[in-house]
Amino acid sequence: MKFAKLLAGAAIALGLAAGGALAQDKTKVGFVYVGPVGDGGWTYEHNQGRLAVEKEFGDKVETVYVENVAEGPDAERVITQMALQGANLIFTTSFGYMDPTINVAAKFPDVKFEHATGYKRANNVSTYSARFYEGRAVQGTIAGRMTKSNVIGYIGSYPIPEVIRGINSAYIHAKKVNPDVQFKIVWAFTWFDPAKEADAAKVLIEQGADVILQHTDSTAPQAAAQAAGNVYTFGQASDMIEYAPAPRISSIIDNWAPYYIARTKAVMDGTWASVDTWDGIGAGMVGIGEITDAVPAEVKAEAEALMAKIASGEYHPFTGPLKKQDGSDFLGEGETADDGTLAGMNFYVEGIEGSIPE
Repeated sequence: MKFAKLLAGAAIALGLAAGGALAQDKTKVGFVYVGPVGDGGWTYEHNQGRLAVEKEFGDKVETVYVENVAEGPDAERVITQMALQGANLIFTTSFGYMDPTINVAAKFPDVKFEHATGYKRANNVSTYSARFYEGRAVQGTIAGRMTKSNVIGYIGSYPIPEVIRGINSAYIHAKKVNPDVQFKIVWAFTWFDPAKEADAAKVLIEQGADVILQHTDSTAPQAAAQAAGNVYTFGQASDMIEYAPAPRISSIIDNWAPYYIARTKAVMDGTWASVDTWDGIGAGMVGIGEITDAVPAEVKAEAEALMAKIASGEYHPFTGPLKKQDGSDFLGEGETADDGTLAGMNFYVEGIEGSIPE
């Protein structure tokens, strides 16, 4: 009897050990989000990427996430907790997580980190972003053709290079098709705050804007435009198709799934290395949502032709001649902006009114 009990005990122990080994074989992938997964924009699309990882790898992975994480000290706490709980790979998905990511990575050299939209790397920290300014060029072209008041409103989140690049690109291309166009910019100083975003949209509409672009994450500007009537908008980060065919007439869609799958696989097979990835329309990281029938066929064709030229590399959205807001030279005839200049862009191009907040 004692011998039978010993055998049973040994079998249980072996079973537990095997179960533990299986658990350890799972790759644990963490995601830190600045907004809620239901924001309909930025965080929603990052979470779609997380779900794609689960679908791709099944029971070989475990994913975890924390939403609504403020940029700053709270982010460092959340990232640290993920690392302590055994995450092998952690994606931190907002610019303000840059220093917290670097700080935590130094304490956990065996964990791999991926930071979205930042520029600081380490042996175990990669950076990645999308060339959103390519999509803004397409939006600007459509907006310049669609405005009747010649006033285009732009809701900015924070005055960082990513957002400034987008404003400049949209303006350059709106101006190309409509020399009379004027941009009015309202800074919301938030990534996700539906009330602030709605207020910003209303202010712009009151100032005569009949087309509104946004670099904030909620659908509130779409709702404000719908309520106002005769105002066009573009989905930001995700399609926001529920507001089509108007006011939402197209969108920029962030497609993170292929990148998240590839980087998870790299951790699994031991090939992960610290890299900087910056892809756009051509690579599929930036998508252009359906251009609805509210847009005339010739304008749609013009926008699609521009998109194709950007995707093929035939055209760069920042091609000279271009001047800075103060009248100084930016790019000569036929010159294109290099990635270093774009990554640190802290100025408006000529023609945009107002100053960039400190």
